[in-house]
Amino acid sequence: MITAYVALGGNEGDRLGYLERAMAEISERLTVTALSPLYETQPVGFIKQGWFLNAVVAIETDLSPGGLLAILQVVEQKLGKATPFPNGPRTIDLDILLYGGEIVDQVNLIVPHPRLHEREFVMRPLADLDGNAIVPTQGKTVCQLLCELGCTSEVRPWLGASNVFPNHVAL
Repeated sequence: MITAYVALGGNEGDRLGYLERAMAEISERLTVTALSPLYETQPVGFIKQGWFLNAVVAIETDLSPGGLLAILQVVEQKLGKATPFPNGPRTIDLDILLYGGEIVDQVNLIVPHPRLHEREFVMRPLADLDGNAIVPTQGKTVCQLLCELGCTSEVRPWLGASNVFPNHVAL
């Protein structure tokens, strides 16, 4: 079994509701072992949009990286993901951040996520789950990279709804 880390985020509509629905869908299809606290985060790139809710989930899987991606894309489609332009608003976004210690470079999938080490909004919740995980393309731990990154954007713990996904892993 491989431990994969998947980022969840969204800023359209009922942000918490979409994350809860995504977690329910993921939990029905995959073995979830941990879920980070929720963070409310400032948009990156296109800033004239609402703030995001972000989290990271740990999954144990025997699927290939492509198989995991296929499941995540089904969940995104089921929840109506539509991104009108790059870095634009969306109901849900699911990205594979790490897949064990593997490096994957395919046409439709790059793991570790190519901008992982530049984005505090995924590095902070990932560090909450496993700060000692190695990002193989960088040769450093998540905590080392987060320290090097510093505070590049507004990322704050989200205190709504007791920071718990009902019927899933408590945060």
